[in-house]
Amino acid sequence: MPPPNSARVPSSSASLPLAAAPMSNPVPSSSPSQPSSSPLAAASAFLQYHLSRLASRFAAPPRPALAAVHPPPGPQGASLSLALAPDEVARALTGTPVFTVCNSSNEFVLVSDPATGLRSLGLLCFRSEDADALLTHVRTRQPMLGKGAKVVPITLDQVYMLKAEGIAFRFLPDPLQIKNALELKSGLTAFDGVPVFQSDLLVVKKQKKRYCPIYFQKEDIERELTRASKTSRGSALFKQIMVGSLEDVLKKMETNDRNSGWDDLIFIPPGKSLNQHINEVSA
Repeated sequence: MPPPNSARVPSSSASLPLAAAPMSNPVPSSSPSQPSSSPLAAASAFLQYHLSRLASRFAAPPRPALAAVHPPPGPQGASLSLALAPDEVARALTGTPVFTVCNSSNEFVLVSDPATGLRSLGLLCFRSEDADALLTHVRTRQPMLGKGAKVVPITLDQVYMLKAEGIAFRFLPDPLQIKNALELKSGLTAFDGVPVFQSDLLVVKKQKKRYCPIYFQKEDIERELTRASKTSRGSALFKQIMVGSLEDVLKKMETNDRNSGWDDLIFIPPGKSLNQHINEVSA
């Protein structure tokens, strides 16, 4: 892997500050950890695996259409000008934390694209322990850069707006959710992207607005399905869960028109319920 470097967040994104957090008090991760005799070693191995795949993922063909959501067809003759604006897409992502590494100057620590060396990526982890492994890697490979470096939480809506301004990021998903996704998509041995989970049974209408919740953890959507149906029992209820990738969902939101169903999506932060999250973002 090429040595990491750093880049300051553009001044134009000052309205979306990347607030540093002390390493001793990071935003808690609600993702369950997989058993391991050495959690740091496991996280480091996971990190190295994904870094080794960066080159192939840049050259990979487009992923198939999202299977997680089935919105109604858009209106006939809809204009492309009706597509969702970046801030509207970002609003659906509000509140979900991811973790990255910044240096002492609050600059992203970037990794060069191993395929070309011409592009730099900010790595964003869905588990704080994977960001800790990245921090350890930075301190080992580049002691001067690693001096004063820290793990920093940032929300997905902030990430999306920074991406819209030209900063490139790569997500490192929770390996437990990768495992969950593969169990739902029988026959697959690998999953490309960040898995997200959805069920048509959980679509609700509140205050004249339709919400189609998208979950980052299979455990959260299972809990919601159990609450939503007091009559259904057993595994049959959980067969209603569909899985897709975050990257595909965002692409669909960017390219489909308003009132096509994709503007109804709301991403539920790990560990939270739909009602809890709606109340928080509406406060």
